[in-house]
Amino acid sequence: MKALVADDDEAMRSLVEAILTDAGHDVITAEDGARAWELFEREHPPLVLLDWQMPGLSGVEVCERIRASEAARDAYRDAYVVMVTSRGATADLLRLLDAGADDYVSKPLTPEALRTRVVIAERAIAVDQARRAAEAALARAQWYAGIGETVVAVQHEINNPLAALLGNVALITAGLATPDEEKQCIGVITEQAMRIATVVRRLGSLREPRSVEYVHGSKMLDLSGKDSG
Repeated sequence: MKALVADDDEAMRSLVEAILTDAGHDVITAEDGARAWELFEREHPPLVLLDWQMPGLSGVEVCERIRASEAARDAYRDAYVVMVTSRGATADLLRLLDAGADDYVSKPLTPEALRTRVVIAERAIAVDQARRAAEAALARAQWYAGIGETVVAVQHEINNPLAALLGNVALITAGLATPDEEKQCIGVITEQAMRIATVVRRLGSLREPRSVEYVHGSKMLDLSGKDSG
């Protein structure tokens, strides 16, 4: 996966980049907070490692911007953010959590500690991606089920009036109705057309769609007009 590494210390930046590259990640680097934010906006990497102390924007400020941009896009917390810090006081660690960091690793940084944090991040990202995929599949299934229930409801509500309407049209078209019967047929046609129009209007005005039992355990969309608008 793509990973962003931001640290103003070139040696530290190279170490982190080497470890992430060795783990199979596509690494992009930034030498300060402003550049890190610029790269994040452009690339949206799922894994971000930020040094707390950097010129311009600090790592905490970059993290806050990342979370704010995700909220503005009404998105999930897309990026997994790991903060690299030499601070260990409780207040400092709470500051990281408040900024939206997912994890932190303390300086002096060792390759073993960083590899452990990277593995944790990879697993967390994989779980999050699996959850999103499951939610998307469920949403698709619910959408298809909703289409099916709508089709059944429309068929149920429209079949009878449509059959009556077409039957009377056929009588008139075939010349099988007397003038008086034609008037009756036209009345039936008008009445059934109004019934169909009512169903269509209810369908278009639904605000809280709900399902009702149909036959053999199947369901259909409730177009009765009762508590559905």
